[in-house]
Amino acid sequence: MSTDSALQDGRELLDAVARRRNFAIISHPDAGKTTLTEKLLLYGGAIQQAGAVKARGEQRKVTSDWMELEKQRGISITSTVLQFDYTGNTINLLDTPGHQDFSEDTYRTLAAADNAVMLEDAAKGLEPQTRKLFEVCRMRDIPIFTFINKMDRPGREPLALLDEIESELELTPWAVNWPIGSGEQFRGVIDRRSHEVILFSRAERGRQSEERHLNLDNPELKELVEAELLEQAVEEMELLDAAGAELDLELVHAGELTPVFFGSAMTNFGVRPFLNAFLEMAQKPVARQSQDGPVDPLRPDFSGFVFKLQANMDPRHRDRVAFVRVCSGRFEKDMTVRHARTGKAIRLSRPQKLFGQDREVVEDAFPGDVIGLNNPGMFSIGDTLYTGTKVEYEGIPCFSPEIFSWLRNPNPSAFKNFRKGVNELREEGAVQILYDNDESKRDPILAAVGQLQLEVVQHRLQNEYGVETRLEPLGYQVARWVTGGWPSLEKVGRIFNCKTVRDAWNRPVLLFKNDWNLNQLHEEHPDLELNAVAPVVSGVEPISL
Repeated sequence: MSTDSALQDGRELLDAVARRRNFAIISHPDAGKTTLTEKLLLYGGAIQQAGAVKARGEQRKVTSDWMELEKQRGISITSTVLQFDYTGNTINLLDTPGHQDFSEDTYRTLAAADNAVMLEDAAKGLEPQTRKLFEVCRMRDIPIFTFINKMDRPGREPLALLDEIESELELTPWAVNWPIGSGEQFRGVIDRRSHEVILFSRAERGRQSEERHLNLDNPELKELVEAELLEQAVEEMELLDAAGAELDLELVHAGELTPVFFGSAMTNFGVRPFLNAFLEMAQKPVARQSQDGPVDPLRPDFSGFVFKLQANMDPRHRDRVAFVRVCSGRFEKDMTVRHARTGKAIRLSRPQKLFGQDREVVEDAFPGDVIGLNNPGMFSIGDTLYTGTKVEYEGIPCFSPEIFSWLRNPNPSAFKNFRKGVNELREEGAVQILYDNDESKRDPILAAVGQLQLEVVQHRLQNEYGVETRLEPLGYQVARWVTGGWPSLEKVGRIFNCKTVRDAWNRPVLLFKNDWNLNQLHEEHPDLELNAVAPVVSGVEPISL
C-alpha cells in the first residue's frame, strides 16, 4: 500500500470513529425501555411510526421485539442491534432484554457497549434490575446517562430521584434539563446550560412531538405555562446550581458522573433533547482490553469479538448469526480474517448490517459498529477475529444460574432435532447446559437465571426445531465452579449435600440446594476454592450433546 493510500485510509478511519456512538439501554422491566428505543429510532428517521410494546389491532409491532414469544407476551427477551444515522452521526443502539430472567444476555451485550443509558420510572426510582445492571456498567467503567421516564404520570419529586442516585449508587447526578411540573401538569423541560425552555404538545400516537423553544425570560412563557409551575422549576434549578456540582465530561466518561434527563418516551416529551445532548457528551468508540493490553480503535488492522449468537432469526432459512462488535480498523466485505481461538483463516463473504430482524449486506464497518456473520457452527461467544498481528480480546464470563431442570425428550425419533436444537441454543447462550457425571444419563440439564429462560428454550425447540420437551426440576438453587478443576475436587474426596455435574467444557460444577449447604462445604473443606462466575475458556471446543 502506498503512503498516500495509507494516509487516506487513516483519515477515513479517524473520521468514522469520530462520528460513531454506541450504547445500550439498561432498566427494570416496565420502565419503558422498548418504548424509548422506538422513539429514538423515530427521531433518528429509522422508522416512520413508533409502535407500542403491547400492540393491539392494527397498531404497529415494535421494531426491536421480533421473536414470536416477545410479541405474544409484550416483553423483550432477546438483545437486538439497531443502527441508524442522525445529524451526521452513526448510532449503534444495543437493545437489551428488559426481563430480569435474561440478565445474562444483557451482561454480554454490555461487553460490546461504549455507553449505557439508565432508564428510570419517575414513580418508582431505582429498581432491583437497574441496580444489578448498573454494577455491571461500573465493573466495566461504562459512562452512564440517566433518562427519568414517565414524567407525564404522577411520580416522585425530581430532587428526591437525584438524591437516590447519589446516595444509593454513589454516582454524582447532573441534571442537563429540569422538568416543569409533572403528571397532568407536566409542561416541558428547561435546559440548564442554555436556559432555554422546551415546551411539548402531545403528539398523535407514534408520531414525533411538536416542540416549541423559548428563552426563559421570554414574556410569552407566562401565557403558556402556569406561573407557580415555572417558579418552582426555576427555584429547584437554583438549588442545584448552589449545590456546586459541575458537568465534567471526564468524570462522565470515567463513569463517576451521570447526566440526567427528564421526559416521557410514550408521549415523546424530552426524547429529541436527550438524543442531541447524548451525541454531544457520549464517549466515542474506545480502546478495548485484550490479553496483551488495550487495542486502539485507530489501529489500522481489523479486529472484533463475538458477543452474541442467535439461531433462527429468519425461521425460513434456519440461519445462525454471530453478532460481532468491531473494535479496530476497517471491516470490509469478503475480507479474510484469522480466528484467534482456532487459528483458522475465514473469508467473511456475507456480512450483514442488522436492524432488529431486518438485514442487508454491508460493504464495510468501523469501530463501534456491529455486524452479523453467518455462523455455521464455527463461532462461540467471546471469540476474536482479526487481521495482521494476533489480537485476542478478554472473554465474556458466564454467571451463576439459580434454576436447574432436566430437559427430557419423550420422543426418541426426534432425537436428531432435539440434539441440534439444544446445541444451537447453548451456542448462542440462551441457557447454560450441564451434564450429569453418570454418562448413562444422556439428557441435558438446563441451568438458567430465571424460569422464563427455560420456557423460552422449550418454546423455541417446539417452534424452530419441531421437538416437544418436558422439564423436570432438580431442586437446586446455587451453582459453583471448582477452581483447579477435577484434580482439586479429587483431592477433597467424597463430599455431601451437593451434586457434581459437568459444564459444556467438561469442568466440574457443584450444585447446592441452598446457601446453607454451600457454607457448610466451605467449613468442611476450606481449601476447596469455588467460583460463582465460570472462568473464560479459550482454545477449547465445548462438548456437544
